[in-house]
Amino acid sequence: MSVAYKLGDLVWAKMKGFSPWPGRVAVPTPELKPMPKKSMNVQCIFFFGSNNYAWIEEHNIKPYQEHKEQLIKSCKTAAFKEAVAQIEEYIVNPEKFADLDDHVRNPEEEFDKLKDVINEESSDEKPPEAEEATPEVKKKSATPKVKSVKRSSSAGLKSAPRKKVKTISRSFTDTDMDHEKPSMLNHSFSKKSSLLQRPSNIMGPETAALDLENVSETLLEKNIKASQMKFGFLGLGIMGCGIVKNLLNSGHKVLIWNRTAAKCKDFEKVGATIAVTPCDVVEEADITFSCVADPQAAKEMVFGNCGVLHCPTLEGKGYVEMTSIDADTSHDIVEAISGKGGRYLEAQIQGSKTEAEEGTLIILAAGDRTLFDDCQSCFKAMSKNSFYLGSDIGNASKMNSVLQVVGGVSLAALAEGLALADRAGLSQRDLLDVLALTPLASPHLLRKGRDMIESSYSTHQPLSHMQKDLKLALGLGDALEQSLPLTATTNEIFKHAKRLGYANHDVAAVYIRARF
Repeated sequence: MSVAYKLGDLVWAKMKGFSPWPGRVAVPTPELKPMPKKSMNVQCIFFFGSNNYAWIEEHNIKPYQEHKEQLIKSCKTAAFKEAVAQIEEYIVNPEKFADLDDHVRNPEEEFDKLKDVINEESSDEKPPEAEEATPEVKKKSATPKVKSVKRSSSAGLKSAPRKKVKTISRSFTDTDMDHEKPSMLNHSFSKKSSLLQRPSNIMGPETAALDLENVSETLLEKNIKASQMKFGFLGLGIMGCGIVKNLLNSGHKVLIWNRTAAKCKDFEKVGATIAVTPCDVVEEADITFSCVADPQAAKEMVFGNCGVLHCPTLEGKGYVEMTSIDADTSHDIVEAISGKGGRYLEAQIQGSKTEAEEGTLIILAAGDRTLFDDCQSCFKAMSKNSFYLGSDIGNASKMNSVLQVVGGVSLAALAEGLALADRAGLSQRDLLDVLALTPLASPHLLRKGRDMIESSYSTHQPLSHMQKDLKLALGLGDALEQSLPLTATTNEIFKHAKRLGYANHDVAAVYIRARF
C-alpha cells in the first residue's frame, strides 16, 4: 500500500547502491539538479548526517518510526550512527535545527523563491516542453513538477542542459542492505554547502601517522649494508618521512631539517640528529638529500637565507635533489653547487607515500656518477630500483615529466570513465572488475579506482603535486615545440579539482571534477 508523504515527514530513503538512510521530505534547493523527467512519484529528501539532498522515488522511501526498529540495524558505520543520532535529536528538539529547517517550516516562501530562480533561468530560452507551475500544483505538491530547470553553479551561472540518459532504479526490501553512506556521487550538494568546501562524507586529506619503529618486510629482505658516511636530509613531507624512516631503519646516520621543526622530534627518538638550518645539515653531512614541495622550494634550499650556499665549503660534498623539478631549475642548482666544489645528482622519484614507506620507489638519476655510486646503499633502502640516465643534468627530470604525463592522463581518463558509468546507471565496481581482466589493468589504476568510488582521498600522492608535474611537462613541451594536447587538457582538469578545494587530497580526488 502506497504512503502519501507530506513535507517534513521523517523517512528512511534508499539510493541505488546504498543502505537505507534517515532523512526528511524537504523542499528542493535551487542547487539540486532538476527532478528526473517522467518520474512523477518522487520526493526531495534531506539526508541527516551528510546534510545533502536528492530526488528519491517513493517506492524507495519508508516511514521512519514504522521501520526504525528494523532498519536501524542495517548499517554499523560511524557516519550512519551519527545520522541516526541527528534525526533522533531532531525529533526531540527540532528548534536546534532551525537553520536547516527554515525551508520546511516556510514551504510557500521557499517554493516562490525556487520558482523565481526557475523563471529567471528560463526567461531567455524556454524549451518547448516547459510548463508553468500553477497555484494548484503549488498547494498540493511538495515537489514542484517543473521541466524547464537548468542546473546552475553556486555562482548562479547557467550550464548547458544535460542529455537524457537512461537510469536504473529498483525497490528496496527489508533485507536489501548495502553498508555504505549516501555519497556525493549520486546527489547534489546541500543548500548551505559549496563546491569549494569539502563534502562531509569524503575522507582526506588526512594521512595515518607513520610508525617509525616498524621495519617493513621489504627492507628486511634487502639485507642492506649501510654506508659509513653521514647523510643529511632536507624536508619531511609526505615522501620525505617514509624515505628517512627507511634510511634510519637500514642503519644509516641521518641529520635532518624540516621547515616545521616539530616534525623532527619523532625522528630524533629513533636515531636522527636535528639541525637548525639547511646550511648546518650540509656542513655536517657528507651527502645531503633534498626532497621538498616544488622547484621554488628547492631553489630556496640552495640560494635562500641559511641555505646550502652559505656553507663555508662544499668541496667534495654531495648534494642530491629529489624534488620534482624542471631541467632549468636543476641546471641552476648544479651550477651553484659545482661552482663551490660540490658534487650534484638529480634523483627524481616515482611512487607515492606507500612506496616511500615500504622502500619500493623508483629512482631516476642523472649527474655525477661517483655520487650516484656513493648513494647506492641509500638508494637500496629507498627503492626497488635506481636508474642512472647519464651525466647530462636534466635527463632525470625530463624522464620524470614524461612518466607523470602518462600517469596523470590515465587517472583523468579513469575518473571520466567511472563518472560516465555512474551516469549511465552502471555499477562502478563491475567496471573495475572488468578492467582488472583487460590489458589496461594495473594495480595503481585499480587502487585509485576503488578510492574514487569510495570517496576515500587520504593523501598518498597530493593532487597539487600531480598538477605541478603536468605543468612542468607542458613547460618542457613548449621548450621543445612538442604538442601536448592531452596533457594540457589533463592539467586543466587537475587545476579545476584544486580550485574545488582538493589540492591536498590524493590524486584520486580528480574524480570530483569529473563527476561534477
